[in-house]
Amino acid sequence: MIDAAVIGLGRWGKSLVTAVQGKSRKLRFVHGVSKEPDDVRAFAGQHGFRLSTDLADAIADPAVQAIFLATPHSLHVPQIEAVARAKKPVWCEKPLALTRKDAARAVAACREAGIVLGSGNNKRCFASMRELKRVVESGAIGEIVHIEAHFSNEHSTRVIGGGWRDDPKESPGGGLTGAGLHVLDALINLGGPIKSVDAKLYEQKPPPDPRDSLAVLVQFASGATGTFATVRAAPNIWRVHVFGTKGMAEARDENTLTVSPIGGTPQTHTYEQVDSLKVLVESFADAVEGRAPFLVSTDQMLDLIGAFEAIVASLETRAPAHING
Repeated sequence: MIDAAVIGLGRWGKSLVTAVQGKSRKLRFVHGVSKEPDDVRAFAGQHGFRLSTDLADAIADPAVQAIFLATPHSLHVPQIEAVARAKKPVWCEKPLALTRKDAARAVAACREAGIVLGSGNNKRCFASMRELKRVVESGAIGEIVHIEAHFSNEHSTRVIGGGWRDDPKESPGGGLTGAGLHVLDALINLGGPIKSVDAKLYEQKPPPDPRDSLAVLVQFASGATGTFATVRAAPNIWRVHVFGTKGMAEARDENTLTVSPIGGTPQTHTYEQVDSLKVLVESFADAVEGRAPFLVSTDQMLDLIGAFEAIVASLETRAPAHING
């Protein structure tokens, strides 16, 4: 059992806690850090961990074996470096950094310290997505030609809007850092590194409670293409559709996958619901204990931030952007 600290107890910091506390045999939270401790004191008491107001307290706490960061995006890299200096494994919520250069700093700091770096790309742990990954890797639908994806949810506005999340310096690209990064990660996980992007953002109403839609065309290093979109303040939808030379496969929501071979009959399967965040946190715990690699490689973390940075650049220049590797 790994004893961990969570830094930041907003909606997602609390989600990390509730995903594993009292449910996992691999990791639990014993320390929480919040700049507004009075607001989360009852939550900390309910889940049995102590509170403090500074990251340094958690790093220095001898009971803490790993650190989870659920903090504003611009703080991630210096916080990761501070944790790495203490040689404690660190999990960072998305995005790992706002530029690939800074993401590389974070990866290098952890590599040099000999510690595990985790990231919060939990949607790849949906039952549908893990099976889609297996189908793609099996070659059942042939060589990937194109991938389409869409993720929108109401959390990006009405539930968690306001503050730094509405600051374009912290959260550029409309819904990109909220929902968009999850589908971008899905594209990279299935199709490999991205070579170039062409992004468009259409804004109908500014924050608070914004109305905007983001659409991105990508070209993979393999030569395949892809598209993804996210709409803020829309009903929840998750869809990832892979087109191959022998057929296609589509993940819908968390548990449903349809595989359609060329010339064959589409087959739809529904898989048992899993807590995707718990699955990923336990993968981090396994990596810390040396049982198995973390489900998201550091190369994929860098590919994701490189593509993210290029999308932001494409939006700013209103032109296609190439990935700087």
